[in-house]
Amino acid sequence: MNRLPDDVSRELERVVRRWRELPVDHALAASGAVRDVVQDLADATARQPVPELGPAVLIDQLRVLVWDAASAGVPELAARLGELRRRLP
Repeated sequence: MNRLPDDVSRELERVVRRWRELPVDHALAASGAVRDVVQDLADATARQPVPELGPAVLIDQLRVLVWDAASAGVPELAARLGELRRRLP
């Protein structure tokens, strides 16, 4: 796969943009929700635990796992990302 499906790419960029706008205290508070999605995607693809490296790296982990999930055909990926975006403060 050379590129993400358009709907997945669009939602991922929205999540990333929103994450970058968050003040640190809000990012810390919201990191659990992002971490849950990251680990769910890892469970669906690699079946390995994702190391907890903190909120500065968390969004990069999400990007990698979204690519893995899209390549593996994980269903409703764009919807999951949209739900995550709506959960961010």
